[in-house]
Amino acid sequence: MTETAPRPTLEAVAARAGVSRATVSRVVNGGDGVREPLAERVRRAVEELGYVPNQAARSLVTKRHDAVAVVIAEPETRVFADPFFALQLRGISKELTAHDSQLVLLLTEGRADHARVGRYLAGGHVDGALVFSLHLDDPLPALVRRAGVPTVFGGRPGWGDGTRSAVYVDSDNRGGAREAVRHLVGLGRRRIAHITGALDQTSAVDRLDGFRDVMVDADPRLIVEGDFTPAGGERAMRELLGRCPDLDAVFAANDLTASGALRVLRAEGRRVPDDVAVIGFDDMLPVAEQTDPPLTTVRQDIEEMGRLMARLLLRGLDRRGDEPGMGGEPSSVVLPTTLVRRASA
Repeated sequence: MTETAPRPTLEAVAARAGVSRATVSRVVNGGDGVREPLAERVRRAVEELGYVPNQAARSLVTKRHDAVAVVIAEPETRVFADPFFALQLRGISKELTAHDSQLVLLLTEGRADHARVGRYLAGGHVDGALVFSLHLDDPLPALVRRAGVPTVFGGRPGWGDGTRSAVYVDSDNRGGAREAVRHLVGLGRRRIAHITGALDQTSAVDRLDGFRDVMVDADPRLIVEGDFTPAGGERAMRELLGRCPDLDAVFAANDLTASGALRVLRAEGRRVPDDVAVIGFDDMLPVAEQTDPPLTTVRQDIEEMGRLMARLLLRGLDRRGDEPGMGGEPSSVVLPTTLVRRASA
């Protein structure tokens, strides 16, 4: 075994800087009341000795763990296969890193995992939670509320269990869907189909509502439920062609769904966009630019959504330490969307 050198102590830093142990503690834990020349001597001694503060001791002083739980209500097979989650996690990670806070990733494969996540959040391990990809029957909102941790949701909550006043970050799903369908109508398309996302998620419901806002008298056979996956897009596209072979456009609930629909259209000899125009939603470049043809889609800034979720949570945590009257809770944010035109429509 390799022997390791003893870790520098708070006392060693104090001796090197020529100050008291209490002064070192205040500086390394972000406290006030230390004159800048002394604080600079402490910081220099910390760097020279390679001192790393003990997190448990630091938490006792700051009442913070410098850790945030990111809870994704999906199985790991979905999370690691869908670039949407990678983009959102990247935004979250960048913001937390900038504030010297650690990301703790929690996934839910089944009901047993929900109980595990609830126990972890209630155990005082993290300062707060970022929760997204929730489904309508998901117990996570109630578990988070019982755990008592500050929380920001990704996506508009649609539950009547106390989350209606929750802070969330979302995109204008309904408005983006309207813009996509209006674009198809402007191209002269009349038999416009919609492959929805999983309708137990508010984003899919909002995009369906946006479709219906424009296609008020749409043939109900032109709407088929998908699940935000390429396989779901393939299945739904086959069903649509069987029901309505004369369709001339498809608005898909996300880019992955659109990619599956495009594969079926090509296999069936339908030219895109000549015979059938296709629009997706997300503008995930690894998907939208690689489809054949490249995909016209509604862009939402997924990475920025992640950054904003983390920013709102951290802002709320900072305000909890303020004196009364120093500002209210952070407000929810709905980001705009834009139509990105490529070759598919």
